[in-house]
Order: sequence, then structure tokens, then C-alpha cells
Amino acid sequence: MPRQNATSKHEPQIVKMPSQKMAVVYSKGDPNEVGQQVMPALYGAVYTLKFQLKKKGIEFKVGTLRARWPDAHLLPKNKWTGIWGLPVPDNVASVPQKVAGIEVKVEVWQYGTVAQMLHIGPYTTEGATVQQLHDFIAQNGYKVAGVHEEEYLTTPKAKVQKTLIRYPVVRK
Repeated sequence: MPRQNATSKHEPQIVKMPSQKMAVVYSKGDPNEVGQQVMPALYGAVYTLKFQLKKKGIEFKVGTLRARWPDAHLLPKNKWTGIWGLPVPDNVASVPQKVAGIEVKVEVWQYGTVAQMLHIGPYTTEGATVQQLHDFIAQNGYKVAGVHEEEYLTTPKAKVQKTLIRYPVVRK
């Protein structure tokens, strides 16, 4: 992610992001329910990979959780498609599978030019932040060119939740 100071995240911004190799799981349903099912598979796979690579002298820090919600604006919450991801090193082709029945794949998430904004507060109040970000995108001569993505800077149990909301954008 591009370097930025902490205060700049509070305002919407346009930034360039490189592609990122990700360990990914897919879910269908309310994120509050299915997230609890897929997280052990995702984190189990990535932490097992981390320890396997460490034995080979390769260190990497497990990054923050990201999720893409391609149909959240079209469907009721209990039918959402979730694409949950954790960054992995570029040379990783596969990850160990830790939970039967939940496949963890390796994909490259493309970025390029993105618009993003920090939301502070519960996930249930993101609507106003999303609208502000959409307005900012339009006012600056861009349009959304991909799916809604969130990067969770804190855990759901944090006293104050912080979520970076992001969209790929292109010039109109």
C-alpha cells in the first residue's frame, strides 16, 4: 500500500496500488455468520505457510484482512458473496489447506488506481462513508471500475473499528 500519514486516510483519496498476491477464500451468506466459518481456514493456511517459509529462512508478516463484496449492493446480506483475502509473498503458488471443505486459493488481486477512505465505527454505519467516497470519485472525474473492497485495520471486537473502504477507479 502506498505510504500515507494516518490523518490522510480520514479524507477520501486517490492512490496507486500495486497488484497483490493473496490467499483467498470464498463465502456465500451474511458475513457475520460465514466469516466465522472461513476465517480458521484462511488464517490457518497463511500462518502455516508463514512457519513453513520461516524454516527456509524466509520471513513475512501476515498482513491485514481484506474482503471484496461484488454483489453486496444487489442482494440481501444473507446472500452476499464474500471474497476474503490475506496478502502472501509474490513467489507463493499455493497454501496449505487447514480446514476440510473450505478451499484456500492463491490469486493476484489487481489494483492500479483506487479511491479509498477510512471508516471509523461499526460496519453497520459504513453507508455514509461509502456514499461520501462515491461522491468524491464522481466529483474528481472518476468512475468505479471494480468491486467494493474493505481492509480491516482492526478486529470486529475492537473498541473502535477501523475499515479502509476501497474501489478501483478509472477516469470518466
